[in-house]
Amino acid sequence: METLAQRPVLSITCDNGTEFARHPRMALALSADIYFAEPYKPWQRGTNENTNGLIRQYVPKKCHIDELPQADLDKC
Repeated sequence: METLAQRPVLSITCDNGTEFARHPRMALALSADIYFAEPYKPWQRGTNENTNGLIRQYVPKKCHIDELPQADLDKC
């Protein structure tokens, strides 16, 4: 959330995963609207799928991104 807080964010469209369980907190912290895509309609998520692919180039799927040092994330 700290990374997004450094950029202007008007809205976020999420998938329906448990990682967004605290979406009200994120919406409040970013002053952004949060939307959820309907199941099996990935086109509703805009750049979500592309961004996930880019992230996975550097962060393996079973690795929790919050366990990585910020310095390593900054290199990506």
